[in-house]
Amino acid sequence: MKKRYDIAVAGTGHVGLSIATLLAQNHKVTAVDIIPEKVELINNRKSPIRDDYIEKYLDEKELDLVATLDAKSAYQNADYVVVAAPTNVYL
Repeated sequence: MKKRYDIAVAGTGHVGLSIATLLAQNHKVTAVDIIPEKVELINNRKSPIRDDYIEKYLDEKELDLVATLDAKSAYQNADYVVVAAPTNVYL
């Protein structure tokens, strides 16, 4: 049997939410964001960003995914933390 990890993903933009959605198929994932509306949407299995695959996964897949504003609790017991911070691509 595969080991299930407790993974926290910091940031729920395109990169963070993609990673969280994919990992949540086989692991317990907590997505952390600072925007309450994004956290609420994810917990209601709705994507806060326009992405066909993320929307489909949230709607159809069995995912072990929750979102929170509470970074401390998410990171405290995580086996791994993935940081998906914004990147300035307009240099």
